[in-house]
Amino acid sequence: MGRQVVRLRKEQSWTRRKLADRSGISERFLADVETGRANPSILRLQQVAEALGCRAVDLLEGERSWGAEGPSVIALLGLRGAGKTAVGTALADRMGCKFVELDALVEEDAGIGLAQIFALHGEPYYRRSEQRILRDLFRAPQTPMILATGGGLVTERETFRLLRNHSQTIWLKAAAEEHWSRVVAQGDTRPMAENDKAFANLCEILAEREPLYRQADVSLDTSGRQITEIVADLADQLQLKESSCL
Repeated sequence: MGRQVVRLRKEQSWTRRKLADRSGISERFLADVETGRANPSILRLQQVAEALGCRAVDLLEGERSWGAEGPSVIALLGLRGAGKTAVGTALADRMGCKFVELDALVEEDAGIGLAQIFALHGEPYYRRSEQRILRDLFRAPQTPMILATGGGLVTERETFRLLRNHSQTIWLKAAAEEHWSRVVAQGDTRPMAENDKAFANLCEILAEREPLYRQADVSLDTSGRQITEIVADLADQLQLKESSCL
């Protein structure tokens, strides 16, 4: 519990004093909580959790679900055009495990495509479905997998916290120009459709999300690199062996 409180506090870039002010609990008692010397009441635990923007039960969870040789799930982060599908598929093939796209699970659950989900129900519905499906995924017996997430998942604090607690996260980073050219090369004309400021908007989104993406366990620049090279680099960084699947 103490490690969870420390980790969540540091994610906010808060001092212990700031958490004390926000939770209404003394800095001295928080120090005891973080070092494992305190046995807080349910009420105090709830105060700390609310200040950190999570549930009391989240503070009692283990830091991550790790398998015998590593994490059960490796999650890929990044904007559209980062290479999550291509890299994820190749990495899953190398590791001998399955590749899953979170957006595909959301579509399967809703029975319609993403475009229809956003048109009929709006983004809030999509975000709720995304978090619920991710939570169900982690509650089930863990099957080793490479999981590609949506580009905006990191903006949902609770969903991103859930992902980071139960997987090893990898940010596939690239320059804005690279994101743009890859999407266009795939035949997707949506970025520039009726929007002459589309590229500028993409640059703004990338800049806004970069501090969140940087919270990933591993960051890897994919600009100007072949998929085989990226996958080999990832395998080295994660210290994974071919066909050992996590």
